[in-house]
Amino acid sequence: MKNLIVTLLFAVSLALTSCSSNKKAEPNTLSKKEINEGWKLLFDGKTMDNWKMFNGGKVTGWKVVDGVMNNSGGGSDHGGDIITKDQFTNFILTLEWKINPKSNSGIFYHVQEGVTDRIYQTGPEYQLLDDKGWPTKLHDDQYSGANYAMQAPVNAKVKPLDQWNSTKIIVNGTHVEHWLNGVKVVEYELWSDDWKARKEAGKWKNVPNYGMAKTGHIGLQDHGGLTQFRNIKIKEL
Repeated sequence: MKNLIVTLLFAVSLALTSCSSNKKAEPNTLSKKEINEGWKLLFDGKTMDNWKMFNGGKVTGWKVVDGVMNNSGGGSDHGGDIITKDQFTNFILTLEWKINPKSNSGIFYHVQEGVTDRIYQTGPEYQLLDDKGWPTKLHDDQYSGANYAMQAPVNAKVKPLDQWNSTKIIVNGTHVEHWLNGVKVVEYELWSDDWKARKEAGKWKNVPNYGMAKTGHIGLQDHGGLTQFRNIKIKEL
């Protein structure tokens, strides 16, 4: 009997330990491990204090609801995009996002202010889109995870609209990687011969400032329809 009781207590202890270790972290928080590794929150789940409007001004149109950052849900070609107050050069950026039907957004890096009124004409864009529900035909480099209008994603799988997608962007010198839901979907070298050829052959041919900065702001787009964000974290390299 004694041995049975000891065995049962040990089993219960293991179960409790397993439940504790498998407990999912609260959104918009950093673990002790992440803090020790140098990660920082760009969104605390309550305020927009780390953000401002692209080309200046306090954030308008965006709102925080139940720990989730929401863009306006309307959007336009330009005017509602936001950027971090701080600038970053080399980093790992991670975040989660959900998008409404027929909606379109993006994540930018190395964004520069004062050179254009369109955020996408300055910093490269990690595309966010309702891939399956988009009403018009798409080019390969317009799907979620793409380096928009430059490189198409490979093996990208977007989750259903009611589920959170995870994104990771790595920028280290000239090397850039786009990850979507744990899969690397795009990889390229900034300012390489291939990169320059793509720029000259496509949408950015007559946009000299596109992708040329070596440091800058992180940006989120308010382009059309509702997109939601949470768990926005960055680690500088």
